[in-house]
Amino acid sequence: MISVAKLQRRNAWRYYVRGVAFGDGRRPVDQSLKDAQEMAGLPPGVWRGRGLAAPGLTDGQVVTERQMKLLFGEGRHPDADRMERELLDDGVDPATARRATVLGQPIEEIEHRKQTPLLALDFVFRPQASLVVLWALGDDRTRRVIERAHERAVATTLRWLEDEVAQTRWASGRGRAKAPALVVAAFRHYDNRNGFPLLHEHCLIANRAQRPDGSWYALDTVRLYKNIVAADTLYTLQVTTEVCEELGLTTVPREVTPGLRPVMEIAGVDQELIDWSSTRRRRIEGVLEGITDDYVKKHGRLPGERARHGLAWWAAQETRPDKKTPRPLDQLLAWWRVSALLKFGQRMVDGLLQRCQSAGAAIRARVGPWVDTALAAVDVAAVVFTVRGVFYRRHVLAEARRHLLETLRGRAYVPGIDSYIADRALKRYGRQLTVPQKGRRAPAADQFSYTAVFTSPSRWWIAGTDGKPRESTRYERARVASLALQNAIRTALTAPPARDEAPAATASAALPPAGDHEHAQAAPHGVDHLGRAAAQTPAQRAAFIHAHQQAAMPQEYLEGRTTDPETWITLPRNLAHLAALTRAAEARGRTVEEQADQTKHAHQAKQAPAADAQQQHHTAQPDQSTRPGPDL
Repeated sequence: MISVAKLQRRNAWRYYVRGVAFGDGRRPVDQSLKDAQEMAGLPPGVWRGRGLAAPGLTDGQVVTERQMKLLFGEGRHPDADRMERELLDDGVDPATARRATVLGQPIEEIEHRKQTPLLALDFVFRPQASLVVLWALGDDRTRRVIERAHERAVATTLRWLEDEVAQTRWASGRGRAKAPALVVAAFRHYDNRNGFPLLHEHCLIANRAQRPDGSWYALDTVRLYKNIVAADTLYTLQVTTEVCEELGLTTVPREVTPGLRPVMEIAGVDQELIDWSSTRRRRIEGVLEGITDDYVKKHGRLPGERARHGLAWWAAQETRPDKKTPRPLDQLLAWWRVSALLKFGQRMVDGLLQRCQSAGAAIRARVGPWVDTALAAVDVAAVVFTVRGVFYRRHVLAEARRHLLETLRGRAYVPGIDSYIADRALKRYGRQLTVPQKGRRAPAADQFSYTAVFTSPSRWWIAGTDGKPRESTRYERARVASLALQNAIRTALTAPPARDEAPAATASAALPPAGDHEHAQAAPHGVDHLGRAAAQTPAQRAAFIHAHQQAAMPQEYLEGRTTDPETWITLPRNLAHLAALTRAAEARGRTVEEQADQTKHAHQAKQAPAADAQQQHHTAQPDQSTRPGPDL
């Protein structure tokens, strides 16, 4: 998972040098960063990225305090002191010598325009909670495997950002160019502020990149923000797949919030252990419930997706504890083990890896390393369309990676299959909305917006765990829409051919054209090599794919339910409860209607005498006008 923060103030680098670089602790003022890290047993920060050669850095080089101040505090070259000294020795005036060490536009010019400069973005990478528990309580080999997978996944994600996302901008964004080289300072942490295990890594991406002509410009940070979800899914897919393949594990869905997208956790890790390590989550959930109630009272409705993220961030800030005293990893591992032993016992702690491997073996026995790209494309397109309506390629790519994680359950996949599924979904089911205009710059491929023509399912009500019915979420409706389309494709594939038709002529309107279908079969990502010598008929092949998909996907998904059994509307007690709520609502409605009718009749009864008297008065006036006058 990835979270992002901005580094904007000129003195914000001090927070990272005194806190983040010191294990999220509070470094003494009179100690240097290097001495403090050595005394506390903390790993030093290192430089990463393809753009290190331009500022004279190397991959894996230790980050110093002076380099942090120059690059992230002043926007200057990390070796500006040496460069400036050499220029002064050559007779250059101090102002010119200092300007020669600035990367891009000086910060002083940005502040002179009364704007806040953005110096860097802090990308924080962390694996799932079950992987963190396995890393904290596992043996040395397990920890090395998880740490190596985490490091490789971070490197893969950074390379993807450099290759596909990163761009420089100038002239207020009117000019743009690729920036395949980032300058990153990485700091690894092992625990959260409460001292419980939380393996994560802070990657400070400098908001400067060098163009081929040697000039430095700011990054297009808006573009980076838009691709955070796609980068998040890539990191999660990479780290989970490598750990599962190395240790023989698999994943299972864990629903954190009913109705929302589940998290794919390691099978065999007990929920009690996850709750033990996630101490801050429980505090955040308690505060989040209160501020959500205040939001409902103020706005009269439940918060949407963006509002939920904002409320969650606010709850996290409200429950953020003070900085701790950092400790070496050896001491943390010993303390975590003692804490887990005292709470759960030795059998549960020592047998964690064995239980995970046993659960993984059972799932791997029925889940093969195959992906049906036809069903994957329709699943991805239907989910993204139902959730968003209008979407871009980055949304489809992120959903394709989620589909791989849910379908393969930790098994290895062919590199590039995520892009293949995304492109197939856009080509087969997407309808392009962006129209290039003459005389204007053509938009990039990832700037085209799309929609689809699927039928979006209607909303329905689900019995909640608190006894109150709740409305179905967009994700639940997206799952139903995807399953309906997948079942239609499966039915067409497995349908027996007509008497006069060849077995191959079983396609329907829901399937791709013949040429596209043949291309999918020739692609290395499809279900092409099933490990059988004899050739299969199309019906046998479709049945095999259908069986694989049913084994791979969670049973709750196949039934169109959520992963929380308490929310299943088909349970008898939920049906009875919902029926009782319906009868009570209908009774209240009849009572309200009866009271309204009685009030209406009473009001009409009061108005009737007055209306009669008024009518008699108006009728008598003509008679009085024609009456003869009194006798004189």
